[in-house]
Amino acid sequence: MLLLQEKQKQVAKRGGPRMEETAGIQCGDSKNGKEVEKGWSFWSYHHGALSSFLSILATFPIHKTIFRQQIHAFSIHKAVCQLHREGLCCLYRGILPPLMSKTLQGTLMFGTYDSFLSFLSSNTSDSYVLPQRWAAGFFSGSMEALVLNPFERVQNILQDGRKNSRFPNTRSILQEFNSYGLKERLVIGYYRGLGPVLLRNSLGSALYFSFKDPLRDSLSNKGLPSWLPALVSGSVNGTLTSLMLYPLTVLIANMQSQVGGHEVLSLWKSMQSVWQSRGRKLTLLYRGGSLLVLRACPTWGITTAIHDFLTENAGRDRRG
Repeated sequence: MLLLQEKQKQVAKRGGPRMEETAGIQCGDSKNGKEVEKGWSFWSYHHGALSSFLSILATFPIHKTIFRQQIHAFSIHKAVCQLHREGLCCLYRGILPPLMSKTLQGTLMFGTYDSFLSFLSSNTSDSYVLPQRWAAGFFSGSMEALVLNPFERVQNILQDGRKNSRFPNTRSILQEFNSYGLKERLVIGYYRGLGPVLLRNSLGSALYFSFKDPLRDSLSNKGLPSWLPALVSGSVNGTLTSLMLYPLTVLIANMQSQVGGHEVLSLWKSMQSVWQSRGRKLTLLYRGGSLLVLRACPTWGITTAIHDFLTENAGRDRRG
């Protein structure tokens, strides 16, 4: 009897770890859960891109109004009146570059962030420290800027009403750029304003990813509906980050709307020109900021909520 009990204890002792490992695979411990998320990251890219695509369709008129305020230092009323005079046919002029860029942004932002985060840390759990999230977000934003700068450049030219007759469509802009020499084609053509774009995107992604998950997790403990913490976290982080970096966006819009050697100014002269045109007032530099909040809040919130929802459910389905 004693021998039988001893054998049962040995079997239970040997079987225990195997049962725990099996449970870890089926239910998903933090390590396996993270691996599943990475394995199924394609789906989060896809739906993140779709969310960005739909968001830009809905918010493009607001974005164009903001752009006119950035260029001309108009009030909201004057910017809307200018767009009204141009007519409905011109309202969505210039939408193709942001549609393409936002779709790419939806795939790049989360995907490259996860890749850089894995590279920077051997930790496979969800508990990455702040410096790791910051660095991964910074590199992700830099990669995003390098890929998307040409799209933003074309978009800013198309949205400038002063360029309507000279550049009626995207093709005319590309023909202008391709007529330059190789160096000029990159420096004053497709990658005009790259320095400020790199700074804005890298800092923006670093700030967004550094605080998105901690804020979401803190809200999740409040007993809110499961989808609400990610929505609020994305909205708050995206909006605050966009507002903080808005002066850089104004500078970029002015630099990238310049075409041709006689128009193109250096970075320092462009900064001086923008500051002078705003009457040396920070309040005028933030013209368009109110509409920026209206556009950024739903865009970032929806994108974040969809990504987090799909990542969580894809991991659960894979583990199931």
